[in-house]
Amino acid sequence: MTPQDASKRSEELCRLAPVIPVLVIDDASTARRLAEALVAGGLPVLEVTLRTPAALDAIREMAKVEGGVVGAGTLLSPADVKAAVAAGARFGVSPGATDRVLEACEEADLPLLPGAATSSEVMRLLERGYTVQKFFPAEANGGVPALKAIGAPIPQVRFCPTGGVSPSNAQSYLDLSNTLCVGGSWVAPKDAVQAGDWKRIEELARAAAALPRS
Repeated sequence: MTPQDASKRSEELCRLAPVIPVLVIDDASTARRLAEALVAGGLPVLEVTLRTPAALDAIREMAKVEGGVVGAGTLLSPADVKAAVAAGARFGVSPGATDRVLEACEEADLPLLPGAATSSEVMRLLERGYTVQKFFPAEANGGVPALKAIGAPIPQVRFCPTGGVSPSNAQSYLDLSNTLCVGGSWVAPKDAVQAGDWKRIEELARAAAALPRS
């Protein structure tokens, strides 16, 4: 998969809903119900971060949910890419971008949202062909003003800002012309997942899915 094709697919996924849930899953037995609640609420694109031992099993379970598109976040190495694809991930997300991770995703035909934090990083990825990127960590990097400023000289790159995005600031990001969607964890609170409160999670997802975009 070329970087151009990867970005085209990433843009298609980002346009499915204004919010991509960023999920840290400790118990794979909750994964399927969690995915069903989020998809029912209108958030079909799900990012499972590879930060826990349960992550790959969670991806396998979520991949069974009709209407859902599950991907793997926190891809740090070619081995992560290989394991994610084997588990059923249909896209990848990385906090940054290295040549080895980019090459592994391209070789595996895995659409990637590569992370960028500075104009130079954005330009380097654009030079390679990635026109859809993850702005991370969004709030720590200056938030909405920083992303707006990057968009002025580099308008051809669109972003999924992630990191510190919450119900209180998500709309400000979505109002930017260079934001396709945002990534956030607030739609799946840890206490709700542990309690199996799928109704609450579905309601949070429905509210997030209703956020307008520019």
